[in-house]
Amino acid sequence: MVSIGTPLTASATRIMLLGSGELGKEVVIELMRLGAEVIAVDRYENAPAMQVAHRSHVIDMTDAAALRALIERERPQMIVPEIEAIATDELAQIEADGLAQVIPTARATQLTMNREGIRRLAAETLGLPTSAYAFASTGEELAEAAEKIGYPVFVKPVMSSSGKGQSHVKSGADINAAWDYALEAGRKRETRVIVEGQVDFEFEITLLTVRSAGGTVFCEPVGHRQEGGDYVESWQPQPMSDVALKKAREMAHRVTDELGGLGLFGVEMFVKGDDVWFSEVSPRPHDTGLVTLATQTQSEFALHARAILGLPVDTTLLTPGASAVIYGGIDAEGVVFDGVDEALKVPQSDIRLFGKPESFKRRRMGVAVAAGEDIAEARRRAVKCASKVTVRQG
Repeated sequence: MVSIGTPLTASATRIMLLGSGELGKEVVIELMRLGAEVIAVDRYENAPAMQVAHRSHVIDMTDAAALRALIERERPQMIVPEIEAIATDELAQIEADGLAQVIPTARATQLTMNREGIRRLAAETLGLPTSAYAFASTGEELAEAAEKIGYPVFVKPVMSSSGKGQSHVKSGADINAAWDYALEAGRKRETRVIVEGQVDFEFEITLLTVRSAGGTVFCEPVGHRQEGGDYVESWQPQPMSDVALKKAREMAHRVTDELGGLGLFGVEMFVKGDDVWFSEVSPRPHDTGLVTLATQTQSEFALHARAILGLPVDTTLLTPGASAVIYGGIDAEGVVFDGVDEALKVPQSDIRLFGKPESFKRRRMGVAVAAGEDIAEARRRAVKCASKVTVRQG
């Protein structure tokens, strides 16, 4: 039997979110609907999830001493990491000391926050098909690895997210620039990158995989389109062969079983015909999964909240749907969003404005989601809805 206490009392089911972006904001809302007390933490004030949590704190989450001090003060039962820039070794010690349960596990957080850890687990321990890859700690090592794998290659920091620091390198002439860009954009001052060969695929998917008290279940596959490593559109369900879907689910099951714990995982894969390659996994809701706000009985955020609390989950798809990103378009603080009324005139559409205190030209400031008779109609509606929202200086 699962019991949930009363927020802001001695009986509270207290959960700390490490990283308070737009995905965390939706998780906080779902947790609070279920009666949890939520503490949001990030490196800057007024982050999206802070705006809806019971209280918040601003710290450098890569500072192990500061992280432990905050956890000892707040005494959460659960810690939910939402970003990569966290002192994961300290989280492992906190879990070992019995201070709190790390979601899904401290080991999973350590492995997935670092591309080297998760790639070696998938390819070398589990034997899953992946792109050709190597790791490099100097520009010279990167150049040698790229030559060995063969151009074109992708270069990524081992510690980053949302496409930051990623380069598509077509020749050796661009390798030094890719090295410098990766180091500048990494979440931590890591002088290490992964270089990957290009896979000849037809489409990419995110297979949202839920480990709950009732076992492992899957959402329908989410297709997505990226630009510069950042997702700009997603849709659900992505059509694929029964053989490929079975392979994808088997891969996701093996990876998430190895990582353990409870919660939702976003497992990214490449697909061509019946062939599937593992790419990455995030042990938390995925940005491409924002589409589930329009498509499922329970969104990926509701699924994550329910799973970590030990509650039943339901991954039923209600309708085809799509999402499209709303970018800031300008560098400014306290921006104003115009055209929201026109955006919401698009049939079966909705938007989420994240409330980020500062806009950048390529910063994701909101998302449009829409349903349709099929994914083509849903995509048209989502893109149209997003296009109606404009951002200006406040």
